[in-house]
Amino acid sequence: MSTRSSRGGGTVSHGSEGYETYGGGRRTPAPDRTGQAEAFDAIGARYDDAFPHKEGQLAAVDTLLAGLAPGSRILEVGCGTGVPTSRQLADAGHSVVGVDLSAGMLELARKNVPEAEFHQLDLASLRPEQGQEKGELGEFDAVTCFFTLLMLPRAEIPAALRLLRSMLRPGGLLALSMVEADLDDAEIPFLGHTIRVSGFLRDELRQVVRDAGLEITGEHTYAYAPASTEVPPEHQLFFNCRRAGK
Repeated sequence: MSTRSSRGGGTVSHGSEGYETYGGGRRTPAPDRTGQAEAFDAIGARYDDAFPHKEGQLAAVDTLLAGLAPGSRILEVGCGTGVPTSRQLADAGHSVVGVDLSAGMLELARKNVPEAEFHQLDLASLRPEQGQEKGELGEFDAVTCFFTLLMLPRAEIPAALRLLRSMLRPGGLLALSMVEADLDDAEIPFLGHTIRVSGFLRDELRQVVRDAGLEITGEHTYAYAPASTEVPPEHQLFFNCRRAGK
């Protein structure tokens, strides 16, 4: 099984602020993932060379775009280098905000998609309020989160999904992907570094997504064999979702 936090190539779980609903309803710190960000800083531009084929991600964004009004505001969580997703969204005429914890990846993203807005932020620090405090980015018409939740321990993923739901306006859309695997915070080798990853089997992931208040409107699977890495092919799960309820 191989994985990464975004096929754009970044990570967003550092853990300084935590989730309001993480740890029994009180705001407690998420695990410190500084080592993950440092690994992606070191990987840099090699990431897109190692993972050149992103058909599943491109298709999920195409589905997302078909349901959006012109000029929508979209958040990419774990934007990495900005390629392909931030670039694809900006080319479609939307207002794009990307967040990632890796400063090195964000430097590349700003070059690849100069018209987008990028922030070095922990996923756990995001808030739907529009303000001056760190992470207060407001609400969005859509959110993309490709392979980013892999970098979290399983116990943290439901809280992260609820947080992403809160960033969506009523009826807002989410494009999400994971790698199908029965793993919890396991170490794997990745482009000369060691990262920690988690995953779910398909039925369990569906339930986790629904329990977070998201309706699954579309689903597809890709078998993916990364180029020039030491890891075997993986099964990528792509969900297109809508915020359920108010």
